[in-house]
Amino acid sequence: MSLELHRTSVVADAHNDLLIAVTARPPKRWASFFRERWLPQLQEGGVNLQVLPVFIGDAYRPEGALRETLRMIECAHVLAEGNQDSVRLCLDGDDIDAAHAAGKIALVLALESAPGVDASVELFPTLFRLGVRVASLAHWRRTALADGSGEDATGSRLTEAGVEALGIMESLGMIYDVSHLSASGVRHVLELATRPVMATHSSARALRDHHRNLTDDQLRGIAATGGTVCVNFLPEFLAEDPADATLHRLTDHFLHVLDVVGPDHIGIGADFIEEVDHDTMPRCCEEEPYAYPWSLPGLSGPRGLPLVTDALVGRGVPEETVRKILGGNVLELFRKELGRGRAVQCGGGEWRRTSGTTPAD
Repeated sequence: MSLELHRTSVVADAHNDLLIAVTARPPKRWASFFRERWLPQLQEGGVNLQVLPVFIGDAYRPEGALRETLRMIECAHVLAEGNQDSVRLCLDGDDIDAAHAAGKIALVLALESAPGVDASVELFPTLFRLGVRVASLAHWRRTALADGSGEDATGSRLTEAGVEALGIMESLGMIYDVSHLSASGVRHVLELATRPVMATHSSARALRDHHRNLTDDQLRGIAATGGTVCVNFLPEFLAEDPADATLHRLTDHFLHVLDVVGPDHIGIGADFIEEVDHDTMPRCCEEEPYAYPWSLPGLSGPRGLPLVTDALVGRGVPEETVRKILGGNVLELFRKELGRGRAVQCGGGEWRRTSGTTPAD
C-alpha cells in the first residue's frame, strides 16, 4: 500500500546538492553524467520536483565565488537542456505543472549562502533572470548579509544589506530559505517577512539540540508566514548518539514537526550528501574519522525515498497527510509564490515588479 501511495504522490525534495557532483565533471559531460548517475536515482525514488542548490565551497571563496556560482547555474541549464525528455528547469508554478503533465521532473534553482553576491544585493535580480527562485543568505559562518547558525553566540541579526536582500527577494518572487541562518537571523526574518519563507533542510531542535535545527517557536514562525519546513535526513542532525540516527529517529522528527506546525507546512529536504561526496572526493587518502555516518541505512540517495513513505504510514500518519509531506505542500507553496513578483518597499527605494518583468530602475 505504501509503495502505491508513494508512486501516486508528488514527491518534492527541497535540497539535493547534486550540482556539486555534476560540475566536478568537464562541461561536455554535465548532461550525460546527470543522465547516467542522478536521473535514474531521482526516477527510482519517485521524485517529481527537485530543488537544486548552488553551494560554493571554501576553495572558491571569496574571489572565485561569483564565477563558480555562474558556472553551477550554467550547469543546471545545460543538464536540463541535455535531458529535455526527462527534466525541465522551472521558473514558476505553471512551469512545474507543465513539467509534471509531460511526465518530467521539475527542477528549481536555489542559492545556498549566496557568497557570489556578498553585499552586492543588486545582483539578486540578475540571478533571478538566470533562473534562481530560492535563496539562503548564510551557511555555517558569517557573510555580508547574515550570520550562519554556527555563529549563534554573536546574537547577530541581518545586516543592512541582508534586510535589503530580503526585500528584493520578496519583490521578485524569490523564496527566502532560513536553513543555516542563525537563531537571531531567523527571528529577524520572521519579523520582516511579508511573504512565505522556507526551511529547505532543517530538523527539530526539540529532538536534537544542534544549531542547524529549528526550535518549536521557529517552526511555528515559519508556518505562520505560510511557509514550509522541510526535514533534513543527515544523521548528525537527528540524534546525539550516532547509533540512534535511524529511519525511526528521522520519522520522530517528521512527527514532531507535524505536531508543531500541522499537516500543511511540512516537507522533505533530504540533503543526500553521501552520494555527492562519493562523486567528488578522491579515495586515495585516509580521511579524518567522523563519528556520524553520512546517511541512514537505505537512504544514501533519492532512490531510498519510498522508505520514508513506508515509515510514515507505519507510524499511523494518514494517507492525505503523507501526500502533503512527500511533496504536496512544497508544490502548493511553489505554485503560489515561485516567480510571482510584486512591489515591495526595501532599502532606499521601491523595487517594482510584476510577473514576467524586471525591477524598474
